[in-house]
Amino acid sequence: MEEDDEVKQRSKLEEKHSDERREEETEMDCPSHHPPPPPGELFDLDTTVDPSYVISLIRKLLPIDSGSEECDQSTELRHMNANNAVQARSGDGFVDAASKGDPESMDIGGNRKDSTSEEKDKASSSVEEAWEEHGCVLWDLAANETHAELMVQNLILQVLHANLLVSTSDRIREISLGIIGNLACHEGLLKHIESTSGLVNTLVGQLFLDDTQCLTEVCRILTTGLYGPGCNFWAECLQSDDILRRILWIAENTLNPHLIDKSVGLLLAILEDQSEVGKLLIPPLMTLGLTSLLINLFSFEMSKLIKERVPERYSVLEMILRAVEALSASDTHSKEICSSKQLFHLVCDLMKLQAKAEVAACCVTAGVLVANILSETVSFIQEVSQDFSFLEGLFSTLPFASDDVEARRALWSVIARLLARVNESEIDASCMRRYILVFLRNSDIIEDDLLDIQLEEDPKEESLNSFPSQGKSSARRIAIQKIESMLNNWNIRKEESMNGDCSVNTADVKRLYDCCQRYIKSVEGS
Repeated sequence: MEEDDEVKQRSKLEEKHSDERREEETEMDCPSHHPPPPPGELFDLDTTVDPSYVISLIRKLLPIDSGSEECDQSTELRHMNANNAVQARSGDGFVDAASKGDPESMDIGGNRKDSTSEEKDKASSSVEEAWEEHGCVLWDLAANETHAELMVQNLILQVLHANLLVSTSDRIREISLGIIGNLACHEGLLKHIESTSGLVNTLVGQLFLDDTQCLTEVCRILTTGLYGPGCNFWAECLQSDDILRRILWIAENTLNPHLIDKSVGLLLAILEDQSEVGKLLIPPLMTLGLTSLLINLFSFEMSKLIKERVPERYSVLEMILRAVEALSASDTHSKEICSSKQLFHLVCDLMKLQAKAEVAACCVTAGVLVANILSETVSFIQEVSQDFSFLEGLFSTLPFASDDVEARRALWSVIARLLARVNESEIDASCMRRYILVFLRNSDIIEDDLLDIQLEEDPKEESLNSFPSQGKSSARRIAIQKIESMLNNWNIRKEESMNGDCSVNTADVKRLYDCCQRYIKSVEGS
């Protein structure tokens, strides 16, 4: 019996020691300056990521330069949901677990006489690497709305703002901006960014950095803000001539395609807004040389495209074209850019490209841009009235605009303008044959497009101004009527026109002619 009592007593002692060891291990797993949340705190979140882990990461992003007033005096940071209380931090970073309670180990800075500059550099580098690691995790998590909301609730915006104010590391700034950029993508959280005191002005100030990656992230954030419901607030923060001049400078001088894309995207966000943002920012941008900037960027990208097809530059060309097209559609500022002969020649060269598949979106936008230019500057029509490569380029772009009714209307309006200048009874046989060959090479495209009746249903189409003799006919109907007339004239004069040349297939002419006639009868009878 005594032996049994001794065994039981020994077992109880072992269990006690085991429990103590487990408690010690738990304490060692959680650094003393990052205590875990109170065990009674519950998170009602639909996420596989432990909220306490996210909060611990936010704490680890507290500015390395803790001596800054912004960090030390932040009342909000000191009240991070009670469980986010900030513990003592050293001047060089966080106090680690090994130093807590050891007076000698806390003797840092000037008191550590044996500390060398090299050791300090290594320590600083180590702290920055740890910050980068934690920041990149949050950068990824911020793309998820649930995680993003948790992060904002736990004052990550204030933490990142403090970092932008005190950090001298480009990498830390980039990560901070990247996290804010992801947070801004969630509409509800964009309001929190706008309401965080001083944050938007600080973000605008980052435009004056020289780091490419930081500038890319800043442009992304500002673009998001200008597309959001609080766009007027963002526009007011950007209205200074120095800031607008800096945006133009970045777009003009960077060699990084991604930064060109984002900086022009920022300009596009301004140009596409025809309300208060546009009224506030477009006039000073025009004064500062926006038109010449966009044309120069377009010229540069076209030279790159003609010499060598570089896929990463396609999106840049498209963004520039969208910005130019948006400006050309402006009621107030279109005349300046639409009167540029250089721009017109560039966009025509793009339309003439043989292989369009890789830059299809660019060509569609170019078609809309050409339509806007010719509406504003009618004199340019003469320059391309008999440019058969350009005419063929318009037809070959139609399939790429199959899902964009407005773009197809624009393309047909240009085709109609060009063909309206053709007097088939007066042009010579050689010129007529070239027109007919263009029509026949694109007959499948024409026939396919005529199957869509949507283009006949736009009451706002400007056909009355463009072609007054045609009444309420759409540009496409006018173009098809002209094609039908030219095909008919060709049939009448075919012996004279062919002159022994069998390049024009009579059967193909008849098939396209019949298709045009059916279309004309269908729209006239509708």
